[in-house]
This record gives sequence, structure tokens and C-alpha cells, in this order.
Amino acid sequence: MAAVTRKATRIDLFSVATPQMRAFHLAWLAFFVCFFAWFAVAPLMPVIKGVFGLSRDQIADIGIASVGITIFARLAIGPLCDRFGPRKTYVALLALGSVPVMGIAFATSYQAFLVFRLAIGAIGASFVITQFHTSVMFAPNVVGTANATVGGWGNAGGGATQTMMPLIVAALASLGVAQAFGWRLAMVVPGLLMLVVAVLYWRYTQDAPEGNFSDLRARGIVIASGKPGAYGKAGGWAAFRQAMVNYRVWLLALAYAGSFGLELFIHAQAAIFFHDRYQLTLTGAGLAVGAFGGLALFARALGGIGSDRIARCFGLGGRTVLLVTLLAGEGVMLLVFSGTAMAGQAIAAMMLFGLFTHMSCGAIYAVVPFVDRAALGGVAGIVGAGGNVGAVAAGFLFKYLGSVPQTLYVLGWCVLGCAVGAATIRFSPGHRAAERALLDAALAEREAMPPGGAAQAA
Repeated sequence: MAAVTRKATRIDLFSVATPQMRAFHLAWLAFFVCFFAWFAVAPLMPVIKGVFGLSRDQIADIGIASVGITIFARLAIGPLCDRFGPRKTYVALLALGSVPVMGIAFATSYQAFLVFRLAIGAIGASFVITQFHTSVMFAPNVVGTANATVGGWGNAGGGATQTMMPLIVAALASLGVAQAFGWRLAMVVPGLLMLVVAVLYWRYTQDAPEGNFSDLRARGIVIASGKPGAYGKAGGWAAFRQAMVNYRVWLLALAYAGSFGLELFIHAQAAIFFHDRYQLTLTGAGLAVGAFGGLALFARALGGIGSDRIARCFGLGGRTVLLVTLLAGEGVMLLVFSGTAMAGQAIAAMMLFGLFTHMSCGAIYAVVPFVDRAALGGVAGIVGAGGNVGAVAAGFLFKYLGSVPQTLYVLGWCVLGCAVGAATIRFSPGHRAAERALLDAALAEREAMPPGGAAQAA
């Protein structure tokens, strides 16, 4: 079987002329819409709390449900990407995920609302597909930047929903729609957006630079990433099992639990926290938490860019050192955030904590493509699921402690523990040498390519 690889060695941000850049832009757009829909309910919880008469424990359970099922969805989605390709997998997730997003508007009891909230959590698996797709499309010299950028721009959907959903409800109220009904009508918006993006993803993307997995297999072509057989194998679950026995995967999953997991916790709880503790309005609380989510527009990308840059000088070891540094900064700032007493101080501390958190997420997925190329879907799925394990653990901790500040304080020390764990990640000399050779080859290809030559690499 012939092995081929034609990954992009540069990111032409304003181009959609190549399959690599179409995948780049539609991957972040799809994740943005999914993240928007995933947490569309969160900023409306102060209203929903009154509609259903929710207790503190019920609110905590809703937060746990929103991220709990995502653990299993992310574990399953990686092997599905290996087997069916990211294009078919993403389209299916977008189409099916729109059903509970719009369906939650019809919930008439706490129990029904909880079930819909649980089902909506499955669309959080979109992140794994996003990271898989760009990992297949981009070469080692820019894959960290590509992964972090699409992840960050997609994550910005969490900030956008915190800001936009209360504004949508306010706009409906100005038209005479009561808040108790307005939140239901507003939930139709993200559901419809998911269906639109599903059509775009099916129409304009392909699985790999060379084509779709099913077509390539039929032609006897193996999709490679520097070595034959790296991607595109039919045995998705075999790749998943291979990823499970790699200790680096679990340490990265732990790091992601301490970074993205806390990001999810903030998105789920911060709006009602600022509303109740600091007496901010629904719109004011949404804007505060929206600013936290908005950091993803550039901060996660900074983590990936920094990882790619440091790897040019120090290789894989440099990527892990950067990750440890960012996690340590996150843990320290979370401890500071937990002790703030005034709204302005809390927002400032949350933003600094968020900067380190988003950068840590970017740095983690700048390491993921290099852990085990033959099991990329499994690696991406397990690490991604780790983020939701962290969010669920944070939710249970909050339920036990009953206080957001106390929960944040404990979590700050947990993140510092994650930094210690990440510091133990090691790669063998042979592994480092092989990745160094691939990086040097990608850099040489980029230097030899004329301006606008990305299209020639497609």
C-alpha cells in the first residue's frame, strides 16, 4: 500500500483555497457553534432557577450533567474519527446534537430539564473532532498553532453564549415576550446554527489533504503523518487501546482536567455566582463571564504558538516545560481568585487565571499530536475526556463544599498538583530524534515553498 502525506506547513489565515485551510476554518466554526449551544443554558440559569424553583443541589446537578456525558462521548468520538473520518463524524454530531439543544425548550419539569441538559453535553465531544482534523491536516512545525487556534476560537463560543443569550432574551423581552418563555425561544437559535454548520461541513471539507478516508482506503492509500500507516486505519478501537497503555496520555488527561475542566466549571457556575454573590444583573454577569470565555480568541492560540516556537529550539522537552510553567501560573492565580471579596477584584483575578488556563489548554494539545501518531484519535479522545472528568469532579466538590470560593481554593492546589504530574512526562531519545527529523523536514519544506505555495501543497 502506498503511503502519502501532504500536510500544510504554514497557516494561510485568510485563505480557503486549500482543503487544509477549509478544514481549519470550518473546524473552529463548528466547535464555536457547538460550544455556544453546549453552554447556552448557563447564563440563563438565574431565570431558569426561578421558573423551576431549583435548589442549590439541583443547580449543582445540572452543572455536573452538562459535562458528565461528554466524558464518554469524547472517549467514543476519537475511535470514530479514526474509523469514519472527521467529516462524517462531525456532521453526524452536529445534526444529532441539535435535537436536545432545541428540545430543552420544551422541558416542563426539573427532571425533563436535567435529561435534556445531560444529552446536550454530548456535543462537547466536538472538540476531539476539531483537534483530530487539524492534526491530520497540518505539519509538525505548525500543528501546535493550528490545534490551539481552532480550539481557542471554538472555545470562544463559550464566552459568546454568556454574552449573547441574555441579550437575545432581553431583545425578546423588548418585543413583549416574557422571560419565562423567552429563554425557551432563545434556545432555538443555537440549534438552528448547528444544522447550518453541519451542511457547510459536509459540503466543503474532506478528511485529509489527500481526500476522504473511505475513498483513500478503497484506492489502497494509507494516510500518513511522517511514517506509513499513522492515520486512516480501519481499527479505531485498536488505536484506542494502544493509546490507553501510554502513561503520557493519562498525565496529559490529568493536566487537561486541571485546565479545560476548570474552564467548563467557570462557564457552568460563574454567571449565577456573580449574580448571587456580587448582585450583578443577568446581563452584567453574562458580560463578566463572557470576557473570560473571550480570552480563548487569542490565549489558547498563544499556548500553541509558544509551544511550536520553543520546540524549534528545545524539541518535545521544551513543549512540556512550557506546559508545566503555564499550569503552575494557573494554579497560583486560581488561589488568588478564590480569595477576592469585591466584584472588580474577582473579575480581574478571573481574567488572569483564565489567561493561564486557556494557554495551558493550547499547550496541552500542542503536545497531543506527538504522543502516538498511530493512535491519534484515541489520544485526543482520552485527553479531551480528561477535561470533562475535571469539570465533573469540580462540580461534585462544589456540591460537597457548598461554596464557590472554597471550591476554587481547593481546585487551585489541585492544579498545582497537575503541574507536578506534567513535569514527569518524558520521551525516549529515539522518539525525540524522530520528531526532530519530521520538524526539520517541515521547516525545510516551508522555507523552500514560494509565497502562496500552500496551495501547491494541497
